[in-house]
Formats: sequence, structure tokens, C-alpha cells
Amino acid sequence: MSEQPQVLPFEDPQCRLVQLTGGKGASLATMTADGLPVPPGFVITSEAFTAAVDCAAIRERMRVKDIEGARGFVAAAAPPRDLIETHYAKLTGLVAVRSSACAEDSAGASYAGQQETFLNTDGLEQVLHNVVECWLSFFTERAVFYRQEKGSLEDVDMAVVVQQMVDSAKSGVLFTVDPVHGRKDRMVVEAAPGLGEAVVSGEVTPDNYTLSRDGVVKRSRIVGAERVLDDGECAALAALGQHLADLHGVPQDIEWAFDADGRLFLLQSRPITTI
Repeated sequence: MSEQPQVLPFEDPQCRLVQLTGGKGASLATMTADGLPVPPGFVITSEAFTAAVDCAAIRERMRVKDIEGARGFVAAAAPPRDLIETHYAKLTGLVAVRSSACAEDSAGASYAGQQETFLNTDGLEQVLHNVVECWLSFFTERAVFYRQEKGSLEDVDMAVVVQQMVDSAKSGVLFTVDPVHGRKDRMVVEAAPGLGEAVVSGEVTPDNYTLSRDGVVKRSRIVGAERVLDDGECAALAALGQHLADLHGVPQDIEWAFDADGRLFLLQSRPITTI
């Protein structure tokens, strides 16, 4: 009988174990342990998924390429309601529910965009529903194809992050190296008003800032009538980006947000795999 926990708050040291909480969950826990400004949350671990489904049956469905059969097993699964309710009660307001595959975001593969994210989730029932939807997103045609190319179809371990939403006034992504030109003496920031998911998904055209390592704006492309970020905010992002690159030991792709009070929050950090 397994003794692994099914739900872990970011503060728990075990939450930093990728095999339990996936790349996203482990990164958030690592940043939390480092005292960085991460909104509070918890992870429904891969152990919860294993306990809720027949993994042997799912793997057999995957071997014969029966994706719909695998999805049927997952759709019928029930997350650990009481544990999730206990941890969810400690958060306030709306939450984000994000998939966190346990094989994701290695040096050779990034699963960004392969699985689902649900923003502005309200209430326990919606959280539980979205947890199952995150599990199901590991078994779409696209995700299975990517896993076949970059990993293994035997890998069915999935965790889910539940994190308090930031009321974002402006948000976006930060690359701690220039991912297009491969320059390690530059950082690149994309920024837009509101939620960063619109930037990540390509729904909006963001401002683009190229920064020196110490946060000085070297080049910018401004979309609207005025800049989204001022020089001080660019410098703050560069400092945090450098810290995260040092913390993880490799260049990072970081999602961030400033709230209406000008406070900077880190929502995600993962290795850049394109350089």
C-alpha cells in the first residue's frame, strides 16, 4: 500500500518532488521555499491520479492506441474530494487549475500548452470538475502524439496545480535568454494588460522588451499608445529572472503578473528548451 500523499501544499518539502507534483508543481514549490512571491496553492499529486484510475488498464489502452478507451477510464475517475476541500478552503477568491505532467519540462522537452489550464475557477465543485478535465487533457491526440515523440506512452503520471489567482493589472512572460537569437547577454519580456494567459496563448499582441542582464531596456516594440511596463518594472523582472535562472541552473521561461498595487508575482517557471 502506497504511503505517498495525494495532496500537498506548496510549502511541503515533498511538493518539490517532480515525480509527485510534476514540473509545474515542483517549480512552484521550489520558488515558494526560496521565499519568492508565488501565490499560495497546492498540488493534487500523481498519487491521487494513480489511486483514482486503473493505470494498468490505461497503459494497455495506450499500447493499442485506443485513446478514447483510455479517456473513458479517466473521465470516470473521482479526485480525493475531502483532501482537496481542506486545502481549497485555505485559499481566497478565484483559483487557477493547471495540469502538471510528471515527465514535463525536462531539458529536452517542454509540455507547455500540451495540457489544460482553467483560470477563474470558482467553488469546490468546479475545482473537482477541472481536475478531471486536466487529467483528461493528458489523453488528447495532440498530447499523446507529443509524448510518443518526446517521451513514452507508458508515462501516464499527472499532477494538477490549484493556485490562487492574481488580480493582474499587467502580466506576461520573461525569457532569461533571447530565445530567438540565442543571445545569453539579453532577456526578453512580453507584456500586456490583464491576464498573462492571453499572451501565452497568442490571443493578444504584447509589448516586447529586450533587456540587458541588469534590466536596462535595449530595445522595445510598443503596441498601444503607451508602454505596458515602465523601466522600474523591467528592472524588477530582470532581477527575479536572473535569480530564477541561478536557482534552477538553466535559462527559464517565466510567467509573471503585477497586481493593481504594483506587486510582482511569479506564476510559473520552466526550462527554455529551444536553445
